[in-house]
Amino acid sequence: KVLVFTEFADTAQYVARELIKAGFEHVEQIDSSSSKDRNDVITRFAPYYNRSSTPELRASGRKSIRVLISTDVLSEGLNLQDAMYMINYDIHWNPVRLMQRIGRVDRRLNPDVEKDMLFDHPELKELRGKVKYWNFLPPDELNKLLSLYQRVTNKTLMISEVFGIEGGKLITPEDNLRAIAELNAGIDGKTSEEESLRLEYQKLLTDHPELEAELNALPIIHSGKKDPTTAHGIFFCYALPGFDTVVEDYTDEAGTVRWYLYDADTQNILEDATAIAKHIRATRETKRTFTMTEADVIAIRKKVLNHIKNSYLRKIDAPQGVNAKLRCWMALQ
Repeated sequence: KVLVFTEFADTAQYVARELIKAGFEHVEQIDSSSSKDRNDVITRFAPYYNRSSTPELRASGRKSIRVLISTDVLSEGLNLQDAMYMINYDIHWNPVRLMQRIGRVDRRLNPDVEKDMLFDHPELKELRGKVKYWNFLPPDELNKLLSLYQRVTNKTLMISEVFGIEGGKLITPEDNLRAIAELNAGIDGKTSEEESLRLEYQKLLTDHPELEAELNALPIIHSGKKDPTTAHGIFFCYALPGFDTVVEDYTDEAGTVRWYLYDADTQNILEDATAIAKHIRATRETKRTFTMTEADVIAIRKKVLNHIKNSYLRKIDAPQGVNAKLRCWMALQ
């Protein structure tokens, strides 16, 4: 079992394609824009530490995953210690994120789970209990321009001085860092709030199988909600384009979906999905209320589109004519 991390969705898709092209089998890729059932991917990659097993997967007709390529959507609070090898295809600028990645496979082993795993896979007996990871560093000539390694190393040293890093090694085998305590211990075993939102959505689809087809069939919709505890403004959901290396063009499929909440009181645009969810959450019983004028809606939407253009679209160097697409919106009053 090999877990490969990269920061970017298009890189993860590229690595998966190249591995499959090279003849590797049982390869899967996941990122924040993937429509795949995340619980299913996690279970197929690490069945034993997620209350399943290889025979159970086989009995249900589900294929086991041997190589999983992922962005940092899987870097926090998940049990993936069925794997024993972890690769950083690129170095994240935040050393804490690197430690979170390693913490997915370098975790406490359960003797009962290990017993079940070795019963089904006795060939792993000599390998279990040992974790190895590799970091792909930029070429020297590129590193001189980016100074990425130096920035990460400096931050790592600062963190190590305060908290310590287990084993004294993080980026290269030559790192000589003081081992004081596990920085990752505080978050070990916890599910991030954003991951909780995704799991909540997956549970909705599982509990209501008809829901996905209904959602896909919906046109662009708008709604309104009156709640004195929420922000005053408008929530927008946009599909953002990405560059597809196969067709060599910008497509929605290669992009992502993001939420934006324009707060009319502060005139700030919020992008944190977990924070936005608290304002837009509703049930079937929540009454729809809409009193905002069309002029106000148009003005606010224009501000959000300008924000997307100056942030996301500029970052991906999108050409003229490549724009974000509105999926739905809700007025908050």
